[in-house]
Formats: sequence, C-alpha cells, structure tokens
Amino acid sequence: MSEKLSIKKVVEGLLKLQDSSEDATLVGIGPMSPNLLQATFELAQEYDFPPMYIASRNQVDADEFGAGYVNGWDQTRFAADIKAAAEKAGYTGDYYLCRDHGGPWQRDEERNAHLPEDEAMAKAKKSYLADIEAGFDLLMIDPTKDLYQIGKVIPLDVVLSRTVDLIQYCEDERRARNLPEIGYEVGTEETNGGLTSTEKYQTFIEELKVELGKRGLPMPTFIVGQTGTLTRMTEQVGHYNFQNARELAEMAKSYGVGLKEHNADYLDDVTLLEHIPAHVTASNVAPQYGTEETRAYLKLCKLEQILVDEGLVAKEDQSDLFHTLLVKAIKTERWRKWMVGEDTKLTTDDILANEKLSLDVLDISGHYAFNDPEVKKEIEKLYANLSANEIDGQKFVVEHIKRPIRQYVKCYRLEGVNARIRAAIAE
Repeated sequence: MSEKLSIKKVVEGLLKLQDSSEDATLVGIGPMSPNLLQATFELAQEYDFPPMYIASRNQVDADEFGAGYVNGWDQTRFAADIKAAAEKAGYTGDYYLCRDHGGPWQRDEERNAHLPEDEAMAKAKKSYLADIEAGFDLLMIDPTKDLYQIGKVIPLDVVLSRTVDLIQYCEDERRARNLPEIGYEVGTEETNGGLTSTEKYQTFIEELKVELGKRGLPMPTFIVGQTGTLTRMTEQVGHYNFQNARELAEMAKSYGVGLKEHNADYLDDVTLLEHIPAHVTASNVAPQYGTEETRAYLKLCKLEQILVDEGLVAKEDQSDLFHTLLVKAIKTERWRKWMVGEDTKLTTDDILANEKLSLDVLDISGHYAFNDPEVKKEIEKLYANLSANEIDGQKFVVEHIKRPIRQYVKCYRLEGVNARIRAAIAE
C-alpha cells in the first residue's frame, strides 16, 4: 500500500483534475452505522475511491461528553471500527476521518443547557483534541451555531475570530504531538437552502487568508458554500443553482481551496451529474443513508411476517423490530430538525397517535435508534428467523445501503479516482 495522501493533497489532485476530463466530486458519508461502513468499503474496494466519513459531534464524540448516538462511538472506537471495516472489506486504499460541524454548541446537550460562550468553546476544543489524537484527517471548524444569535446571521467578524482561534488551537495541539498534517473545513454560515453569494464567499476567504497568514496557519482544505441544497424529511426540497455552484468553485480554486457542499441527500441523477462541470470538490450526504438502512429493516420485517403467516417462523418467536424501532426512534426527538412548519412543535405522543406521521418520522429517524439495546436485540432475533429460512438479513441490509451510494459514485465519476488523484499529484 502506498503512503497515505493527506486530505489536502487529495484536494490538490482534484483541483488539477478539473483542468482535464478526469474530474470527480468526492462524497462525504455520514457514518450512521457499522453496516454503512461495510457497505461503503465494499464499494470503495470495487470502484477505487476514497471514502470520507463525516461525523457530527452528536454522532461521534468523547466519552466525557456522552459519546455519540451512532454505535456509542467516541473518536478512538470510531477510528478502530473504521479500520476494522476496511480490513474486512479488503480495502487497502486511502480513507478519511472527518469531523463534521465541530465547534461550540454543536452537541444538542450543550445547546439545551444554554452554555456560556467560554464554556462552549472550551468543550469544543476538548472535542477537537480527541479528534486529533484519534487520527482525524479533516476538522470542520463551525462556529456558526451561536446560542445567543438564534435566528440571526452571525457577524462575519465573529465567525472569522472564532474560526481562526479554533484552527490555532488545533494546529498548536497537532504540532505539539508531532502528528501529520490535517485539513480544515470552514464555512460562512449554516446551510439553510439558500445561496452563498460569490462576493460574501470571496470576502470570507480573503479575510480568513489574511488572519491565518498573520499567525502562520494553513489555509483550509475546503470552504463550505451554499448551492441551493436543502434536506427536509426524506426529500431534497432545495433548488440547485449550477451557476452559483460553478462561481463558488472557481472562487475557491483561485485560493487553492475546494468547494464543499452540504445537504446533498436525495439529489436526482441530473443534479448529481451537474457537479462535474460545476467543479464541486466534495458534497456531504448523511440522513439518506440512515433512511436507506431503516427501509431495509422494514422490508425484512414484512418478509418475516410472511414467514410467520406461512408457518415457517413460530408466532412466539417473531421479532418486534418494527414496533420497537418505531417507538424508540420517535422518542429520540432527533427528528425535529428534519420537520417543517407546525410539525416541529408536535410532541412524541402526537406523533405516536398519528399512524401516517409515525411512519414518516420512522423513515427519517430510525437510524437514531439503531444503537438502542432493545432495537439491537430485535434485529438479532429478526436475523435469526431469516437465517433459519436461508436468508442473510444483514447482507441484504448492506446491499440495500449500497444502492444510493453507488448512484453517487457513478454520477460523481469516482470510479478509479484514487489512481487519478495520485497521477495528477505526480505530474
């Protein structure tokens, strides 16, 4: 295996490829479960592309903050399980551990506790330190979620100041430990389905370049720009703007930086294909893959019911996965961020009393409960019943998750991109 390329080198290679017919757009994958890791690495092995796993602080974080809802992962266990999944799939190429939305008030508990700024920043730094020590390759510096600026656009000078402060901290800690170069991802505001103007984008990049230069800090690897994408429930409700995406990408490239797009779930083939001529360097997809796994389980529950009806599984041995997952997912209340209008104010009892709404909420939030002990117990019972009837349930789930990932791999021209990037860098 060749020496691993830093994420900064990968983006350098991709920016070079934009001048040829070999361009590609990387996909950042929300690590919703161990099954998703397996699905991604099997595809990476098949198509030779570098997976980027983008973990939010709610999903993966230090034990002192309560770890993450995904598999109970802290940064170290997350890194170890990813390494094991790569080895199991026989994947020997590069992959990248990425912090998505790191920063103050980025954990729900911290926001709900109304932490003061100094405490929120201190916790953010501790979380970043755990990322660095666990070997993360990319850290998103996101100080745009401000408890005291809710509903307002945070002043650019505040965003810049916090961004530079956090990059300074991370670089100091990395250098003190003599660790390899890491990349940084920054952004001017929260993704909300609007568009980032090229003027604002350039102002942010230019002022950031000046401030980082004063401190001898590296330029970021990615700068997030809004291209019109917006995910709500299990739909892409945004309006993709090709011209805006292209202009932001060109602006970022002029500074040696890649354009990163968020909320790219559920995009149709035409929009995905637009990413290549728009020169979007990378885009993030997360809830879609969790929903795909939930749907796989529900299909297997329907199959199990048929086996019970046909007398192939005893009624008393039937799993209760559907009901258990439904109730547990709704009770997490993490679905609220994907709702719109008055639905955001509904209680869990309101949801549970409405069958259609319950199913809709399960569709978007089932993955929040995958690590619940009762849910895991019912999944194992389901698998056992299917196995007794010559059906590999876990394999079906993994293959089901692969479907939308493969769509992005094909449209984003990721086949063989590991080799193309190395060739571009070597020129």
